[in-house]
Amino acid sequence: MNNEFGNIDPYDIYTPICTQPIANGKFGRLTKSFAKRIAGYDPCLVNYAVIYYNRPDVQSALHANTTHIPYSWIDCSTTLNTFWTDSEFSMFPIYKELIAAGLKIWVYSGDVDSVVPITGTRLSINQLSLPITIPWYPWYFDNQTVGGWTEVYKGLTLATVRGAGHEVPTFQPERALKLFQSFILGQSLPSTVPTS
Repeated sequence: MNNEFGNIDPYDIYTPICTQPIANGKFGRLTKSFAKRIAGYDPCLVNYAVIYYNRPDVQSALHANTTHIPYSWIDCSTTLNTFWTDSEFSMFPIYKELIAAGLKIWVYSGDVDSVVPITGTRLSINQLSLPITIPWYPWYFDNQTVGGWTEVYKGLTLATVRGAGHEVPTFQPERALKLFQSFILGQSLPSTVPTS
């Protein structure tokens, strides 16, 4: 990590970083006490995936790497990001097209994710200049627990999930489920404490 950013996990600023380096595709000594786990999150999860997806038997089963690319699989590959040129620069035109077609869009973020921080997401959505239909409010679930915050625009809902990092269901599965259920059922996130 660089000194300015600090020694934190950028995907969840409140969890510890993984201290187990990958050496030749294998972990040295791996114990259950190697890192504190918060809500089931293991900060070394990406390392396990790197090892797993680079195994020849796994690549064969997935019919992957059949061209024998000269580099290993890694999440968020700098190599792919550098040479991938056929994607949109911005999602704004696509959002506008989908909203114009009458589709409902929900954008959500964990509020402790520094890779895609909610402040940047809010700033970006404001650039769409959509009318606000329900101003910023806390949403609730499970006995007076604030699940996050949300704002509803014409054609788009922005929601945060409190205490979640970059992969929301990994950090807050129950809150992620409530968010998903509300989206599927076409309901606003609950603005009042649920009653039993």
